[in-house]
Amino acid sequence: MSSNYDKLLAKLTEMFQLDQADLDFGIYRIMNSKRDEIVRFLEKDLLPQVKSVLATAQGDIETAGAEELTTLEKQIRDAGMNPDDSPKVQELRAKYAGGGDIGALEQEVFNHLYSFFRRYYDEGDFLSLRRYKEGVYAIPYEGEEVKLHWANADQYYIKTAEHFRDFIFKVGPEKGQRRVHFKLVEAQTEKDNNKEQEKRVFILSEENPVVEENGELIIRFEYRNDSANRKQKDLSEAAITIILDAAPASWKALLTIPTDKDPNRTILAKRLNDFTARNTFDYFIHKDLGGFLRRELDFYIKNEVMHLDDIENEAAPKVEQYLAKVRAIRRVASKIIEFLAQLEEFQKALWLKKKFVVSCDYLVTLDLVPIELYPAIIENECQIEDWLRNFAIEDLKDTLEAKGYSTPVTEAFLKSHPNLTIDTRHFGEDFKVRLIGAQSSLDETITGFAIQGDNFQTLRLTSRYLKRRVSSIYIDPPYNAKSSEILYKNDYKHASWLSLMQDRLSPAKHLLKEDGVLVVAIDEVEQERLGQLISNLFPGFEKSCIVVNHNPSGQQGDNFSFTHEYAYFVYPRPGRYIAEQTRENPDDWDDRNFRDVTGDESLRTAAANCFYPILVKDGEVEGFGDVCPEDCHPPINVELDGGVIAVYPVDPNGIERKWRFARQTVESVKHELKVHQLGRRGVIDIKRVKKTFNYKSNWVDARYSANNHGTQLLNQMIPNAPVSYPKSLYTVRDSVLASLGGKPSGWVVDYFAGSGTTGHAVIALNREDLGKRRFLLVEMGTYFDTVLVPRLRKAMYSSSWTAGKPQAMDGVSGFIKVFRIEAYEDSLANLSFRSPNPDQAKLVDSNDGVREGYMLRYILNAETSGSLSTLNIQSFDHPFEYKLKVAADTVGETREVNVDLVETFNWLLGLRVHTMDVIRGFHIVTGRLPGQGNSENGDKALIIWRDTTENPNEKLDEFFGKQAYNTLDQEFDVIYVNGDNNLQNLRKDDQTWKVRLIEEEFHRLMWDVEGI
Repeated sequence: MSSNYDKLLAKLTEMFQLDQADLDFGIYRIMNSKRDEIVRFLEKDLLPQVKSVLATAQGDIETAGAEELTTLEKQIRDAGMNPDDSPKVQELRAKYAGGGDIGALEQEVFNHLYSFFRRYYDEGDFLSLRRYKEGVYAIPYEGEEVKLHWANADQYYIKTAEHFRDFIFKVGPEKGQRRVHFKLVEAQTEKDNNKEQEKRVFILSEENPVVEENGELIIRFEYRNDSANRKQKDLSEAAITIILDAAPASWKALLTIPTDKDPNRTILAKRLNDFTARNTFDYFIHKDLGGFLRRELDFYIKNEVMHLDDIENEAAPKVEQYLAKVRAIRRVASKIIEFLAQLEEFQKALWLKKKFVVSCDYLVTLDLVPIELYPAIIENECQIEDWLRNFAIEDLKDTLEAKGYSTPVTEAFLKSHPNLTIDTRHFGEDFKVRLIGAQSSLDETITGFAIQGDNFQTLRLTSRYLKRRVSSIYIDPPYNAKSSEILYKNDYKHASWLSLMQDRLSPAKHLLKEDGVLVVAIDEVEQERLGQLISNLFPGFEKSCIVVNHNPSGQQGDNFSFTHEYAYFVYPRPGRYIAEQTRENPDDWDDRNFRDVTGDESLRTAAANCFYPILVKDGEVEGFGDVCPEDCHPPINVELDGGVIAVYPVDPNGIERKWRFARQTVESVKHELKVHQLGRRGVIDIKRVKKTFNYKSNWVDARYSANNHGTQLLNQMIPNAPVSYPKSLYTVRDSVLASLGGKPSGWVVDYFAGSGTTGHAVIALNREDLGKRRFLLVEMGTYFDTVLVPRLRKAMYSSSWTAGKPQAMDGVSGFIKVFRIEAYEDSLANLSFRSPNPDQAKLVDSNDGVREGYMLRYILNAETSGSLSTLNIQSFDHPFEYKLKVAADTVGETREVNVDLVETFNWLLGLRVHTMDVIRGFHIVTGRLPGQGNSENGDKALIIWRDTTENPNEKLDEFFGKQAYNTLDQEFDVIYVNGDNNLQNLRKDDQTWKVRLIEEEFHRLMWDVEGI
């Protein structure tokens, strides 16, 4: 077969990810399961269409030529001449005989197809590289004054999972398995002055590449440029040799065990290939790949295939062949695009699908736990061990001899420690049901949410609940500096970061209240680009960039020692949205004279309405008199009846000046005006003592030091916390306080939560003023359980910690919901293919047109419908047994968990939950749906979950009656029930039914792509 054909087929094999037969994760596992069908379709059905289009055109040319020749030859014979002697006949014969080699034309089409798709495809992703001419690219432009564009602006950045950085797998027999840990470490230096735009690869670290720590084999890699420009495959083979040479002897036999699928490949080689592949492929999902490639195909054909000058000069057969070439390129390329679009849309749908809640627990301070649950707490050794480990309570230790529990924890002890938190993970389902069932208004009781999951996915799941309810969003995204780079595709460092941020900043517009404020921390690496992105996403908003002196000692650079970073405050305009800052220390107060004192602008003549008396009695400002007429020239002080003194803005030299505030506005600062006695003559003057000020744009106070009040503070709470560069608690506290406008309540959201500083700051603020601010934190890192959650518990228990021990007994109440959501990788892992039924398969195989349409548009959706991650409606008959496989801590391993369909549905609805309880086997939820504009006065909802086998319709009807529910009364506006039922229904004024099937609403909301 021709080289151009082979090149094209190889490129298509790569684009359809069929060259990764050994990869068993993500979309590769799915594509490999259909590999034979796709290859057969490409080779037998699709690419041969190039020849058929060209052959049809060639046949048309030959037919037209034969007719023209026959007519001419007949005319010459009729004239009594020999056609062979006619120059015209000879010319026409030569013309059609030179119609061209169809094989060569076919190769030209294959070459164009190869060139087109090669241009846009790069290791799993399609990049927007519209080539205007060699070395010049066109970008979409709609007449904006300033255009911000980046290479993948039209794509979702999906490479966010934690396991992309650290890759752990187990080796050895099932009993006694040992862990191998590929660890991605920062490159020590730029090697050989490599330029950033060169291709980055995984290279075994030169410093301690292989070490054994705590029974685990650590293998360190750097992700950087390679001066020798070697391929990843060659680097991996070299790494395997070094690893086996350096590994302790006990590991070598384990690492060289052959894999099941390929006895010639070792487990080390397989896992190393998986590691590099996971970090190399699938950075993006295109938002409209079909539309993008179709537009680019038109552009390509018009600019690089069609040449009008050539057409004008060509003979008719050449023109026909030329147009046939264009038709062949367009037809085959359009079908390839349709196939690619199906694959990309399938991934996009899974990415945008709202994810399941896979676990849900609560952290609750003892003062909010019903007394009747105390005996269960006293008997729970896991909970007591938890307190010993996290709170170091001396009097508790004294009562628990060597953890033998010979002296049990008492009810009196629990009452004396009201701010200790229980963690419902230590208790059974019955305890949790009783705890939650005791709450009369769960939505009002909850003080915060801590959610482990991808922030984009979490924002989608929680969007209906949070929409237009959030007062403050504070985020500290990755800075993309050397020490905190996101994973990116070669020279797309900043473009990848912008795509990541675009889809995580956009939701803020939908979540914030009308007076809500967004705060984004950043440093100099992306500060300019972030500012431009914010301007694009928040038109009509004010954007203020402040400087935070977070590192007073400085971080040494080539030319400057950087001591600061930045924070963008984004808020509507006009109006006041940022609170003033209160200074507690009197030394920091401003006590300037309220009378202007110097210069012509301080004179009475500069502002007539600023010349009036301030009325003083008993050393206090009592009120204000009217503005004095021009002919009135009073002394400094005038004694009035009743011991009142009128004080005028006249200086000791008798010069008439003015007060700093006009008469019509001075009432607003009356509380700040203080009487001041001047000298022995008893002259009275007025000072304005100001305790609150606008925040300055340069935050230089020592308390903003990230080392002293971030790293050190966290390590005092949680010794050796595995988190780098946490923010100063006071930086976040002041940012949140300022962005809340000084209000003591409101939702604060942080979806780059890190170590939980924002949650800690909210707790600290509530402790200070007994406020009722609430938080929602999102973090996907592995330190969610080891740092973020323990920090929240400790922050509630005490404001001060040293070496992991509380130093103050000033706890606050808290009721925090902790849950985890399904990951995108879990969605892919739970997909399963089902073959078409025999009748469908027969129809597809017997008709070329049907088979083509099925392959191009339907195969992925049709054969994965009903997979658990795409929503198996039949499983709703047993909703408390709905299971998913989720990633374990080692790569390739999964664990099966029960999905919390009840919690998932509450979030999908945006329900403000009032009560949750289990009554005679029925799980009952009541609450309010979001109202107009996401107000709190939406429909009152009743949700009934049941196992339809244990509680069929007759039991549902009986239960409904015993609970005195009625579909015809006004207690609830809408009732959701899983499974077909016999409940009497009622059509509402808006043409919706009062009783609705959970399955239908669940499916609609889970796959809803509108909004954020």
